[in-house]
Amino acid sequence: MTLYSSGLCPYAQRVRIVLEEKAMEHQVIEVDLANKPEDLEDLNPYGQVPTLVDRELVIYESSIINEYLDERFPHPPLMPVDPVSRAKARLLILRIDRDWFMPLFSTPQPSEKIKQLVRDGLTAISPLFNSQRFLMGDEFSLVDCAVAPLLWRLPHLGIELPASAKPILNYMERVFARDSFQRSLTMAERDLRG
Repeated sequence: MTLYSSGLCPYAQRVRIVLEEKAMEHQVIEVDLANKPEDLEDLNPYGQVPTLVDRELVIYESSIINEYLDERFPHPPLMPVDPVSRAKARLLILRIDRDWFMPLFSTPQPSEKIKQLVRDGLTAISPLFNSQRFLMGDEFSLVDCAVAPLLWRLPHLGIELPASAKPILNYMERVFARDSFQRSLTMAERDLRG
């Protein structure tokens, strides 16, 4: 299994977290996005990372890759078993992507307005963590894998959460302390936090 990744790509980090959570043997090919290798362009019509190659199968888009990995390697499970909870998890990932990832990571420098919207959104969900350990309850899931790269990058983006967001700050500490999260970090990502 081979993952085409980039050291600072939050979408690629999502996949690296899942690969580490599943303890999957894999090879990471580090891609310089300014000078992409020809084989990446041949594998993925968008020439983007993350791109996963598993034997003859090529998959791109972090959420599609992560669901594939969870189904192909079911232990530990990262998606709920029942269809209603699975749909809720997918909707949460979609909202994380549309409301936070796309505005923050689609431009080199997000505006203060976008940063404030993300800060307010994270602060609004903070009370959720008073009653549960992770976004979908007490089990770590693909939803946590989806949001963790953004949370890691908050200081680098200049987004500081208020003291009232203490429950989400505690959640971040729990996620960042996970072995899978720590192993997913590239040197460039470690440098984001000093």
